[in-house]
Amino acid sequence: GFLYAQNSTKRSIKERLMKLLPCSAAKTSSPAIQNSVEDELEMATVRHRPEALELLEAQSKFTKKELQILYRGFKNECPSGVVNEETFKEIYSQFFPQGDSTTYAHFLFNAFDTDHNGAVSFEDFIKGLSILLRGTVQEKLNWAFNLYDINKDGYITKEEMLDIMKAIYDMMGKCTYPVLKEDAPRQHVETFFQKMDKNKDGVVTIDEFIESCQKDENIMRSMQLFENVI
Repeated sequence: GFLYAQNSTKRSIKERLMKLLPCSAAKTSSPAIQNSVEDELEMATVRHRPEALELLEAQSKFTKKELQILYRGFKNECPSGVVNEETFKEIYSQFFPQGDSTTYAHFLFNAFDTDHNGAVSFEDFIKGLSILLRGTVQEKLNWAFNLYDINKDGYITKEEMLDIMKAIYDMMGKCTYPVLKEDAPRQHVETFFQKMDKNKDGVVTIDEFIESCQKDENIMRSMQLFENVI
């Protein structure tokens, strides 16, 4: 059904996240030493100075050169060195003009803002991007669990899953899926939750979530919806 539909509004993670950084691909073919020196100086002088490149390289699946390119794009878009939630929402409203992306952008922002300080730093951005672009299935599912676990208490409730699903439906817009009934998100959640909540205690743990996703191809494909809307 809807969750598996291929359409022009869906883009790959890489395309979508690279759009966050329209300048990130610039100058990739120019490996001049001067550029490298400039990058190092920028890394040292930016107001919200990121951790050393070597540390970020060790913590992510990017090379030093890739980090330099990403950082240049990040700094161009966010001179202060951080992205706040309003900026995040503005970016998403451009991606999904046919729907209301405000709520989903809020949830996604919270997933990237790992230290919950109301801002996504370059380090936060790189750690999330690294998982989404190059992470293992396990890492991606951990990230997805964190997205669905809205209050970050280590469990997903049916209400949390419904909030995320409603936000996705709102974002995709009525014109994209005009035949959807109002209760479509709830029906999807009822089905998924019943399969995931193995011990029927009303919450889904990370183990239940990962096991369900890995064992059930339909759930796995549906959970990958988050890849299409990132």
